Amino acid sequence: MFAVVRTGGKQYRVAAGDKIAVEKLAGEAGDTITLGDVLLAGEGETLADAGSVTVSAEIIAQAKSEKVIVFKKRRRHNYRRKNGHRQQMTLLRITAVGAAAAEKPKKAAAKKTKTEDAPAAASAE
Repeated sequence: MFAVVRTGGKQYRVAAGDKIAVEKLAGEAGDTITLGDVLLAGEGETLADAGSVTVSAEIIAQAKSEKVIVFKKRRRHNYRRKNGHRQQMTLLRITAVGAAAAEKPKKAAAKKTKTEDAPAAASAE
């Protein structure tokens, strides 16, 4: 499933497992965030209701983008100014696209069944 989300004034087409660089977002590396402004969602050729779709992502790192050189010059006036800028950005790994509430209990239930089976096997021996 894919979704088009808007963050930092830009739009990104994302799917589970994608890595994207967006404008700086609050959070530390390893935190999980939800991208709430979903514009479009779908599966292949079919489109889904974007209002019911949530996109969850994990922050990989807070970093700076590449340096941009700003050079100003006015001819014949001995005027030259050189300045550099590095924009702050956040690297995200998209973990889930879709109804996140339905996906999280499945993972939790799978972990519970593994831990419940282990003591049962140990007591049987």
